[in-house]
Amino acid sequence: MPTLGEIYRFLADIFPETELIGRQDVVIEKISPIEEAQAGSISFIANSKYEKFLAQTAASALIVSKKLDTRQAPKELALLRVDDPYTAFVFVLEFFNKPQDIAPKGIHPTAVISSSATVHPSARIGAYCVIGENVQIGANTILYPHTTILDGTVIGECCILYPHVTIYHNCQIGHRTIIHAGAVIGADGFGFAPQKDSSFKKIPQIGRVVIEDDVEIGANTCIDRATLGETVIRKGAKLDNLVQVGHNCSIGTNTVIAAQAGLSGSTKIGNSCMIGGQVGFVGHLEIADRITLGGQSGVTKSWTKPGEFLRGSPAKPIREQLRQEAMLGKLEEMMHRIKELEKQLAELKAENKTTT
Repeated sequence: MPTLGEIYRFLADIFPETELIGRQDVVIEKISPIEEAQAGSISFIANSKYEKFLAQTAASALIVSKKLDTRQAPKELALLRVDDPYTAFVFVLEFFNKPQDIAPKGIHPTAVISSSATVHPSARIGAYCVIGENVQIGANTILYPHTTILDGTVIGECCILYPHVTIYHNCQIGHRTIIHAGAVIGADGFGFAPQKDSSFKKIPQIGRVVIEDDVEIGANTCIDRATLGETVIRKGAKLDNLVQVGHNCSIGTNTVIAAQAGLSGSTKIGNSCMIGGQVGFVGHLEIADRITLGGQSGVTKSWTKPGEFLRGSPAKPIREQLRQEAMLGKLEEMMHRIKELEKQLAELKAENKTTT
């Protein structure tokens, strides 16, 4: 088990401003949420909601902001003070989370690999993987068991594809991409032409999917191939589990999308956007850079002003949406007032009739 001094030196190499207050020889056995931490644990505070646990935590060490007032901390609690405790904690997680060697080196004897495929000698191919014709697998890439790569797909270096990932034909996967279990890349887009007899004629989907470098795709996410051209996930984008990306969509650099969001075909999302869970987009929209969408928003039109925070269904700028939400909360009260006014008006009319 590492000591706090070892963790401090690890962080100081990355964040030179790191300060250690307390004993270096404390042994750190595990990482814990601050509300559950016990002796031997290290945790962190990056959100003001958790500052209330500072005075009562049983953790041996905390990673905190240099701006945090720590006078209420227990005397025996060691502190690692940094400018950005959240990012520092991510690196500590990496320090503790050594890669699991589930896929052995080399190619498992049960894997089925086309003779025309090119697999780098350093790649790892797990049990029952299927690799089609003219597929290329880059250096140090890992395919976990039951992964299927269809003809003509190119996968870059240092990628990780977890069990039961399926990548259809002629797709391109960039370097250092992580694709979690059950994801499907390159299935047909949802394209059907209505016929006079009320049936539907399937539209051939002859495009492909391009995923650039440093992208992460969550479990059971589906990214459909383009009808023509490309469905593109740009460099550094992160998609959560159960996200649906329709044909010909484009997701910008460093954009993050939470679970159960759905993009209809030809939706274009800009760079550095934050899309909450269960957000839905109608097709053929454009979303500018740095836009934030609150969970369960329904996006029915394009938004071209960068940096907006949108919320609601249909999505609106958050101040406008909150104002309307507040008015909705008063509808019952307004209804009672209107009925009272109607009653008073009826009484006045009755009085006028009697006086005339």
